[in-house]
Amino acid sequence: MIQADRSYDLVLLGATGFTGGLTAEYLARNAPAGCQWALAGRDQERLEGVRSRLAAVDPELKNLDLLHADVGDPSSLAEVASSTRVLITTVGPYIEYGEPVVAACAEAGTDYVDLTGEPEFVDRMYLAHHNRAVETGARIVHACGFDSVPHDLGTWFTVQQLPEGVPLRVRGMLRAGGRLSGGTFASALTAFSRGVQMREASAARRRAEGRPQGRRVRASARRPHRDAATGWWLVPLPTIDPLVVKRSAAALERYGPDFEYAHYAAVKQLPVVAAGVAGVAGLAAAAQVPPLRRLLMRAVPQGEGPSEERRARSWFRVRFVGEGGGRRVVTEVSGGDPGYGETAKMLAESALCLAFDDNPPTAGSVTTATAMAENLVGRLRRAGIGFEVLDA
Repeated sequence: MIQADRSYDLVLLGATGFTGGLTAEYLARNAPAGCQWALAGRDQERLEGVRSRLAAVDPELKNLDLLHADVGDPSSLAEVASSTRVLITTVGPYIEYGEPVVAACAEAGTDYVDLTGEPEFVDRMYLAHHNRAVETGARIVHACGFDSVPHDLGTWFTVQQLPEGVPLRVRGMLRAGGRLSGGTFASALTAFSRGVQMREASAARRRAEGRPQGRRVRASARRPHRDAATGWWLVPLPTIDPLVVKRSAAALERYGPDFEYAHYAAVKQLPVVAAGVAGVAGLAAAAQVPPLRRLLMRAVPQGEGPSEERRARSWFRVRFVGEGGGRRVVTEVSGGDPGYGETAKMLAESALCLAFDDNPPTAGSVTTATAMAENLVGRLRRAGIGFEVLDA
């Protein structure tokens, strides 16, 4: 009801950045006829440059509306949020720049999607704005890119192949070839440097949120080991993905009375495992030293990314093994460049799904699986991302 009279279906905040620009280009090619959308930001000249690129894709976009929005100016965000049904933001690190946008959407009853992979930010937004979003009907959907759409929806897709009403176990195994985005790298370094704050926010959310009644939901992973079924070496991934999967499982009874998810990177050779573990440990240590952290962020700058040719060679596959009720199923989610191209696709399709599809009634801080699983899986399949049953 709050959204009944809005000027726009979608507004994209952050289109002057690299991934934001790719999201804008995806919308230029794929937004449905009649979709009313706009770009928002604080630099009018840079927004005009993005609009010129979009007009080369679709000449009708030469007059695409450009809105003023500055995360340091709450009134500008309130005005933009109240003008649209869905607000997309690619402006991170979100722990630094994200809360004013979430607050504006929660207050205005505006659906919200982002690309965050920052657990502390997601937890703090739940604590500060979930209740108000429930009151206004806003759906606050974090992690709508490679973090965590393939993992969240891949687990949901796997669960649909398994019996109902029985304990279920799912493990996800990621293999990928591609460059880490500057935004993801910056978010990871920020998270490594804020371990204490992250744990405090997580504990506060657990106290506020509680546990599902009469059901058990866990996210866990074994130490690095060789998987007998695949022959891959599996290494636990310290990402937001298992937390998102766990929240989906807690919200949806279809995941059964006792659900467990384990999340891994999968590699073929043991030396790669050792190098990866050492690399993550080194980054975590460097993140504790501000000068080193700043140096690393400059080495992988935000707002820049690889060439189109390099992105075309990138790929990802997430293999899931689900077990329960005497049945075992193997599924896979696959696609192209995870850090940029497919992330922009997932984000844009998430926003379009919220704007135009008949989704389950939800409000507040929700996941992609709870807010729009079946519809979003269908959209992503049509857009070229694979959801397949390999063995059942």
